[in-house]
Amino acid sequence: MGCAEGSDDGRRESREATARRIVDAVESLVTCWLAAAEETAPRLPDRQLLALRTVRRRPELNLTTLAEQLGVGLPTASRLCDRLEAAGLLERTVQPRNRREVQLVLTAYGHRLLTDVTDRRVRRLAAVLEGMTPGQRTALEHGLFAFRQAHAVRTDE
Repeated sequence: MGCAEGSDDGRRESREATARRIVDAVESLVTCWLAAAEETAPRLPDRQLLALRTVRRRPELNLTTLAEQLGVGLPTASRLCDRLEAAGLLERTVQPRNRREVQLVLTAYGHRLLTDVTDRRVRRLAAVLEGMTPGQRTALEHGLFAFRQAHAVRTDE
């Protein structure tokens, strides 16, 4: 069964074929990304690193909003914060505008850890980018920026 040129089925198959070709590259990128995080001390699971990055991005964050951002239940987010707090990376403080609400704040140690992970990731990615031409690097940068924008629109729906 063939599809007419330009049909919806043909475009969907083309998008799926493109997605399949991208999978290998993304797996290489993820391997590089995760390896950099595994070099830090303490080694944190990805979910905990994501929680720390989320709190850093949104300093007014409370536990309920963090749970929503991570797509987990409130008890899971609370246990995750317990671990991060026990490790000295995060603290719970009273929200200045609403004393009944708890605010999540990164400690100086939490900031240093995230900076270390980011620096390691930058160095690993820069080493890989050295093997690409300037045009390939620019195309990758533009493509990833467009992907991020499309993903943001899709997740806001």
